[in-house]
Amino acid sequence: MIQTMERCGVVRLGELRLKEVIGVNNGIRLGYVGDAELDLVHGKILSLMVPGRLRLFGLLGREKPTVIPWYAIQRFGEDTVLVDMEQIGNTGTENRAEAAV
Repeated sequence: MIQTMERCGVVRLGELRLKEVIGVNNGIRLGYVGDAELDLVHGKILSLMVPGRLRLFGLLGREKPTVIPWYAIQRFGEDTVLVDMEQIGNTGTENRAEAAV
């Protein structure tokens, strides 16, 4: 049943949370989908959210989450979600970019 749903372009939120979010512009691995913002009135997904990284093993909390607007999503792969980093704007991902270098 799940294979049939994926072929039709339908993915459950639980399956979406297993996909890693990667920026197509710079190859930064942002993390995994943690949440989604929904418009219940119009039945649309507004954005996906990737939780911020732990600071000092979680003792100092987390960095700000990265909010990915729906229009910034380029493609859904089998294991990944590719996003256009230029359309995301300044969402606290600059620290992740420095860590990736």
